Amino acid sequence: MIDLNTDQKAFVEKAYSFFKKDVLTRAEINSFYKKNNLKNPSWLKTDKYKVDRGQYKIPVNSTPNVETEKLLDTTAPKTEAAYIVSSLTGNIVPSKDPLFVNFGNYPDVKNIIKSGQFYPMFITGLSGNGKTMSVTQACAELKRELIRVNVTIETDEDDLLGGYRLKDGQTVWQNGPVIEAMERGAILLLDEVDLASNKIMCLQPILEGSGVFVKKINKFVKPKSGFNVIATANTKGQGSEDGKFIGTNILNEAFLERFPVTFEQTYPTSKVEKKILSNVLNSVGKKDDKFVDNLTTWADVIRKTYFDGGVDEIISTRRLVHITQAYSIFNDKLKSIQVCTNRFDDDTKNSFVELYTKVDSGASAEQILEDQRQSEVKAAVNDNDSESQDEESPYSA
Repeated sequence: MIDLNTDQKAFVEKAYSFFKKDVLTRAEINSFYKKNNLKNPSWLKTDKYKVDRGQYKIPVNSTPNVETEKLLDTTAPKTEAAYIVSSLTGNIVPSKDPLFVNFGNYPDVKNIIKSGQFYPMFITGLSGNGKTMSVTQACAELKRELIRVNVTIETDEDDLLGGYRLKDGQTVWQNGPVIEAMERGAILLLDEVDLASNKIMCLQPILEGSGVFVKKINKFVKPKSGFNVIATANTKGQGSEDGKFIGTNILNEAFLERFPVTFEQTYPTSKVEKKILSNVLNSVGKKDDKFVDNLTTWADVIRKTYFDGGVDEIISTRRLVHITQAYSIFNDKLKSIQVCTNRFDDDTKNSFVELYTKVDSGASAEQILEDQRQSEVKAAVNDNDSESQDEESPYSA
């Protein structure tokens, strides 16, 4: 039992009798003591009684009287949480990345966020091309709070809107990231949303901007000004036909229809990519323009071959950054490429490493692509000749 003085007891009894709850916000505490001519309860607004950001638990158990005992009657069954708590504390504005170089849809993403309007957007593109980074850095530049949710097949209403949790021996309702973003007027980022199941359909009313009724706590949550929803995905929500993105699902058409705009994010140009890789090297006190040029040329050839159907793997901007970071550690170009392409099967890895050696020896992207085309033509001619010989052979079956 906490020993409270007379003034503290008076505040606790009156506050609990008035609010009918034992967790108060700082604003509620300040307005209440002024309105009732009580002493400023600075003792309450300390870490000793703090239960969450800007929320303090008044010690009602230390001031028993008839009224509070009725309110604290534990014999009656509880059908709701003791109190609602936030799932976030501290500053949630992303930090600026000094290595970031804006490109592609970044200006459009930033303008939508800057407008303060509720205007959901869907950003789609291949892996490692800066979709998430563009959103986080736009929020960092605009000093906007961002709440990121990494969506999986298991993500459901409880993960998104909130649920009952056990805290300090009490059952409390903990707001989910969606409710937090709505109440704070923050940007909600649904990352890898195409991995989701139909359990995310609870977001339908939220994507309309009109708020949501949280039935478990009988509360209607209306979004604060500035709230917006951004989704990123490797597909357009129609599944992955080529099987490259295992686990992606076909999203409900009504869900997709609630995103007014879809941005198709592509890999940056060679010029932008060179700047990104140079920034990575500069950040650790290194400089190697030739290696940076070779990497971007190498990646460009692989991407063109990939889109032509010549290879099944691709080198992303993220992969180039990994190689550059490896080079800053090992100081060995070929080793850096090898260890960062080991994730591919042996044939792909070996062909990628061999291709880099051609680039490093001075071959241009145009020369390499032309050589590949010539090789493909010769291979096709040889195949046709073999088929013709098989047909003409008297020994063919």
